[in-house]
Amino acid sequence: MEPSKKQARYLRLYEQLEGLMHKSSDPDARMATIAAVLHHKMGYFFWTGFYFLKSGELTVRNYQGPLACQVLKKHTGVCWASIDQQKTMVVPDVHQFPGHIGCDSRSKSEIVVPVRDLEGNITGVLDVDSEALGSFDMTDAEWLEKIVNLIYH
Repeated sequence: MEPSKKQARYLRLYEQLEGLMHKSSDPDARMATIAAVLHHKMGYFFWTGFYFLKSGELTVRNYQGPLACQVLKKHTGVCWASIDQQKTMVVPDVHQFPGHIGCDSRSKSEIVVPVRDLEGNITGVLDVDSEALGSFDMTDAEWLEKIVNLIYH
């Protein structure tokens, strides 16, 4: 998607989601809403969802798309890299990422954004996969970080 069109689409989605977040303060309801809106409004999002830390494991939570891995192997793959490095990870080709966890062989590129609670602690991640190589860029990173911040604010 052309950068200016992507920027404009994210702005509209952010405004829509910001309005929807006022309907519930429950983080699970907010994550479910975010996953659904993003998945159905961004044509290149193949799998869109959240993994959260629970008893030291990264466990799937709310998502849209094909069947997910329920628990991700510790400190392996893009989701754990995002948590371990405490930053958003943009991966143009998942098959070139050391230790990539392939829950669905159709996934080709990925972006993972840390989810932080009100104290700034990472509690999980937003994980988005695409069936095309190089789908995600810094525009996705910037806007998905803003959108993820809506969960607890």
